[in-house]
Amino acid sequence: MLASQTIVDAFNTQIGNELGASHQYIAIASYFSSENLDELSKFFFLQADEERAHAMKFVKFVLDVDGQVRIPEVKAPRDDFKEAREAVKLSLDWEHEVTDQIYELVDLCQKERNHIALRFLDWFVTEQLEEVTTIGNLLGIVERAGEGNLLYVEDFLSRHGIEGPESASSAEA
Repeated sequence: MLASQTIVDAFNTQIGNELGASHQYIAIASYFSSENLDELSKFFFLQADEERAHAMKFVKFVLDVDGQVRIPEVKAPRDDFKEAREAVKLSLDWEHEVTDQIYELVDLCQKERNHIALRFLDWFVTEQLEEVTTIGNLLGIVERAGEGNLLYVEDFLSRHGIEGPESASSAEA
């Protein structure tokens, strides 16, 4: 096996974390949909899809190293938001938590000198920069607009979307 049981177990835990993030983003998207904020809803449904794709990358890695996938129980997402800022802030806090989780996985793989797993995690380290930046930008826009002016956020998202470092660097090329 190309990864220790310790790494496989840690990656299985991360599968649950990524699926939990997907569920949380579905709950946030549903909140925005119920508020008739379709662009914010669309943004978070896309985030949910992305988090599920992240979970599937971990699933594939575990299978590729001949590990056994064991998906942990995923706790129910929070779905009671009083305002848009609260929902977006929760997602930013989550992305910071995921960044810490990825760093812990990197530390584990470095300790075990598993370079295959480290190279796999490189993508996630870069992805977390994009995720934190993107959600942080969205939170800033929501805060500037204020709760009473979320239609400005909707308009902004419909015209520009939210760009992370990946799209900004490709625009410079």
